[in-house]
Amino acid sequence: MTYALIAFTDKGKALADTIAEALGGECMRCNRPMNLDEWTKTNFKKNKGLIIVGAVGIAVRAIAPYIRGKADDPAVVVVDELGNYSIPILSGHLGGANCLAGKISDIIGAIPVITTATDLNGVFAVDEWAKRHGCVIENTDRIKSISGRLLAGQTVLVKSAWNITGNLPNGVLISSDDECDITVDIRCGKSDALHVIPKIAVLGVGCKKGTQKEIIEESLEALLEKTNLSINAVCSAATIDLKANEQGLLDFCKAHGWNLTCCSAEELNGVRGDFTSSGFVKSVTGTENVCERAAVLISGGRLFCKKTAQNGVTMAIALKSFSPDWSY
Repeated sequence: MTYALIAFTDKGKALADTIAEALGGECMRCNRPMNLDEWTKTNFKKNKGLIIVGAVGIAVRAIAPYIRGKADDPAVVVVDELGNYSIPILSGHLGGANCLAGKISDIIGAIPVITTATDLNGVFAVDEWAKRHGCVIENTDRIKSISGRLLAGQTVLVKSAWNITGNLPNGVLISSDDECDITVDIRCGKSDALHVIPKIAVLGVGCKKGTQKEIIEESLEALLEKTNLSINAVCSAATIDLKANEQGLLDFCKAHGWNLTCCSAEELNGVRGDFTSSGFVKSVTGTENVCERAAVLISGGRLFCKKTAQNGVTMAIALKSFSPDWSY
């Protein structure tokens, strides 16, 4: 995913080219070859940011049919063709439009026009914080309530599975019990709190030759139910290189948007730790355990869930290190 830029005049195209060169991205003059609607439809889902050099009204009408929600929309920033202002108009925090507007301003000397209330009032923005730390917010509908309370001068309670370093933002307190307004955890939330999920879980997978995607999916569902792990915590998958062309596994990872890293038996055998051992697996693959070793190797962290086996599929979870602080 990258940036897509469009302009409507020669002057605007020159400015867009400057931005595209600095940020990386594809730039187009409107109607050469696509019109604005075709360009928006093509790029809205596949790019992390859209930059429109032109009028705000034109941009708003263009993106309106494709807006889905806070958790899904890309950053959209409008820049006037003189390069005076960079204006985030969609997904300021979670999509990163506010940050993108700032980057554009640094490139062309524009003034970023930030309108989000938390930024203007210097109030802790939980969605901005989550994005900065590589987290997913499961129930984005709760963001408005949290921000509203902070803007009103009230306090919110945070319960985190990790120690969050640094100075607490104004209005934020650490919960000493289960009562909280925000949770930071990889496990599924069962309360009305806003759930912030760090994407730090690597899924190690082993499977028999020819295993279908649906079978692997069933194994994942069983693993998630057993561990109460949120699927949003999973960031990637790993296996042995013998399974690099296993179509069912490839389809499974593609469906979830996970990168699949394939490791050699030699690499897996070099991982230190206490792993479930299988003589049969070693005779076939050259290592006595695929899923646990692959998960630990790629995560660089610790084992969270040891091997589970179902219908010829083995899975394990290991966690990357996560060291959050209060900066946002």
